[in-house]
Amino acid sequence: MFRKILIANRGEIALRILRAAREMGIKTVAVHSTADATAKHVRLADEAICIGPPPASDSYLNIPNIIAAAEIAQADAIHPGYGFLSENARFAEIVEEHRITWIGPSPDHIRTMGDKVEAKRTAGALGLPLVPGSDGAVETVDEARAVAEKFGYPVLVKAAAGGGGRGMKVVENAAMLEGAFRQARQEAKAAFGHDAVYIEKYLSNPRHIEFQVFGDGKGAAIHLGERDCSLQRRHQKVLEEATSPALGEVDRNRMGLICAKAMADMKYRGAGTIEFLWEDGEFYFIEMNTRLQVEHPVTELLTGMDLVKEQIRVAAGMPLSKTQADVHLKGHAIEARINAEDPQTFAPSPGLVNEFHAAGGPGVRIDSALYSGYRVPPTYDSLIAKLIVHADTREEAIARMKRALEEMVVSGIKTTIPLHQRLMDEPDFISGDYSIKWLEALLAKKAPQV
Repeated sequence: MFRKILIANRGEIALRILRAAREMGIKTVAVHSTADATAKHVRLADEAICIGPPPASDSYLNIPNIIAAAEIAQADAIHPGYGFLSENARFAEIVEEHRITWIGPSPDHIRTMGDKVEAKRTAGALGLPLVPGSDGAVETVDEARAVAEKFGYPVLVKAAAGGGGRGMKVVENAAMLEGAFRQARQEAKAAFGHDAVYIEKYLSNPRHIEFQVFGDGKGAAIHLGERDCSLQRRHQKVLEEATSPALGEVDRNRMGLICAKAMADMKYRGAGTIEFLWEDGEFYFIEMNTRLQVEHPVTELLTGMDLVKEQIRVAAGMPLSKTQADVHLKGHAIEARINAEDPQTFAPSPGLVNEFHAAGGPGVRIDSALYSGYRVPPTYDSLIAKLIVHADTREEAIARMKRALEEMVVSGIKTTIPLHQRLMDEPDFISGDYSIKWLEALLAKKAPQV
């Protein structure tokens, strides 16, 4: 087992990794920008090393500085968390070249799944169901038109790299295609450095359902059920729950086993998430994230597994702690992402947290690096806390989330707590009748004053 792990991240996920390592008897090294000198993970780590000024490009994305910090601290492993460099194949290679263990999938798997065209090709070869579309990148408008006519409008033009809705255009008809194609390529070039795009059939009203998988890198793999991540704003997840209110046990087990077999065939190592669009009872692969997900706590509460500890064990060469037969999903879990944003305009709201009170009680978990007197910097992602609840039934979980949201106090800055309170009272959410378009439509209506 590792002696010391460097955590190449910040905020709640850095704290989450630190806690898992501490319980395993492993020392931790926190890296931080000057803006995060007083951050909670910096205060609690065994060692802390400053790696640069506030801009992420000069600190959390600065590979030479992170490697230097690992060598100075004599860390024998690096955990990248999520975001930042977590899916950077070259960073993973550099870590391994310096004889430091990378707590994550192989660089080859990161690279394959990071390219959407190659990921789709690989997923198809592994037996995962695909959205109908082009076999690879589409180079010209004429090629794009041929694909669109083959599968029928509407279609989606998507950047081959990246995500978050950038380089993504919905094309409703033939007259829109040329302009959307050129604009998508321009956005892809500006955001990701190259302009490759592909085309797939646009599903009119799907849900976003993802399966958590784990592999030992040697041919054994399991799935840990699904998460429903359909509540999104501008392609960014807002709330996740498990199990999905749309799936039955038969579809869950069938698709989960398909995903687990695919990962076993790949000899995939560590945690991964296979994401699908689901419509009319059919699954369509969209991408795979080769890292820990923001929403991993809902899976932990359903399965009783600590996914970070499992990542560390697998990276150390140990076998998976459970077989598929050992995995049992119990109850229902919901995660609300609490952002430092205005709940109506979604404008960022950094600043001093005058008071922070975490909700508590049975079945309530808070993943956050906040504390009273902490100043939320304007430099990074606005996620400041994850409020996760677990109960025997979905109805009880919703009631528990409502109660926990009422208890939670974050004063001095604006947060999206009121938005989540609104969601808990929406009839469509309560019934589980929503899709990836539902939240955008709800927010387009005049929100109640809070």
